[in-house]
Amino acid sequence: MKTVISYGTFDLFHLGHVRLLRRLKSLGGQLVIGCSTDEFNALKGKKCIMSYEQRVEILRSCRYVDAVFPEQSWDQKREDIIREKADIFGMGSDWEGKFDDLKDIVDVVYLPRTDGISTSMLRQEVIKNYTVPKN
Repeated sequence: MKTVISYGTFDLFHLGHVRLLRRLKSLGGQLVIGCSTDEFNALKGKKCIMSYEQRVEILRSCRYVDAVFPEQSWDQKREDIIREKADIFGMGSDWEGKFDDLKDIVDVVYLPRTDGISTSMLRQEVIKNYTVPKN
């Protein structure tokens, strides 16, 4: 059984997340996810709607995910891959080429994103459609 490892913020969990997790799971028998902590997202300049604890609970409830651990820095991936005995490192195609330096210890795979949906897009739609106009 192969172990697949991936990372993400998973804020405003949506269909694109489900499809990515399903594709990742299909690559191996076990899927482990590094979920970005609120502190790490702040360093990246991201502000989440949902707390780290909420995002982890959602990920753990997803049938495709076997385990979740905190992603606290960019530099931890190599150590995580070794600790989890990962065979495959998978990310969305928007990260194409960014993790090729890990190919010496793991197979790196970039999977296509789901067209027409993203957390950024959802956030913009909510703001556009549900913001009360200022008079």
